[in-house]
Amino acid sequence: MASVINYQKHIKSPLNYIGGKQKILPQILPLFPNQINTFVDLFVGGGNVAVNVAATKVWANDNLTFLIEMYKAFQQTRLLDTIQYVESQIHKYQLSLTNEEGYKELRRYYNQHKNPLDLFVLIAFSFNHQIRFNNNHEFNNPFGRDRSCFNVTMKQNLQQFINRIQSQLIEFTAQNFDKFDFAPLNSNDFVYCDPPYLITSGTYNDGKRGFTGWSIHEEKHLLQILDGLDTRNIKFGLSNVLEHKGKTNEILTFWLKNNPKYLVHFIRKDYANSNYQTIVRDKDASTEVLITNYEPPKPQINTLF
Repeated sequence: MASVINYQKHIKSPLNYIGGKQKILPQILPLFPNQINTFVDLFVGGGNVAVNVAATKVWANDNLTFLIEMYKAFQQTRLLDTIQYVESQIHKYQLSLTNEEGYKELRRYYNQHKNPLDLFVLIAFSFNHQIRFNNNHEFNNPFGRDRSCFNVTMKQNLQQFINRIQSQLIEFTAQNFDKFDFAPLNSNDFVYCDPPYLITSGTYNDGKRGFTGWSIHEEKHLLQILDGLDTRNIKFGLSNVLEHKGKTNEILTFWLKNNPKYLVHFIRKDYANSNYQTIVRDKDASTEVLITNYEPPKPQINTLF
């Protein structure tokens, strides 16, 4: 029996991850199967989906090794110890909205020693709270002057996030998507994919940070993997965009035409309740979708008895 999670009160990741799904959780989670034994989040990113899905077991995977090591540290360290460490490092390096030298000093220390909790401290004070590495696997995001800090909201999000991953059965793995072992999965399981979007721009697309980038090759390979899951009656959901600023994802469009049984659910740009029959378009619009190989469950009606 899948564990029950209250969709009305989502846990928010402490990370400001590019492409994070926090704002559209009310749209996509109801489209997931009602009963999930094993849930695979193949591109876990900031973890917003993985920590809010109702499943017996969750595999949270990402090829960004240092991100997964940080999650594991959160999971294996007492919450109080993690908070105390973060705050002690902030004090030690005198981190603030204006102390760029302290930030750079911690960044040098992290790149030498790779303590996973130091990565979180850096993220808290980096530009837009982003994660960026160079080809030498050195964290190189600039300082977030007058913008980024470890504030009360971020602390609360961190505490709730850690409590969730320590109380739920979540396994963190650092595999490239095409190396993940899908063999043990069956029809009671569900694979969710939120890959880098081929026709949008992002630091994860360029292949210049020492990790696998995203290109036409990866896009086609992922779609082949999803077709393979479908032949085994394993349910999947794929988040992506069909159009973005005048560009069309021709590969995705062609794939859908060749697989008419796959269903396309449109996600509203304003993140309000979706109307899947119509979508407002303009020249700068992104047509964001969730593609499934199954009919989503009908909305449940709450009763007193």
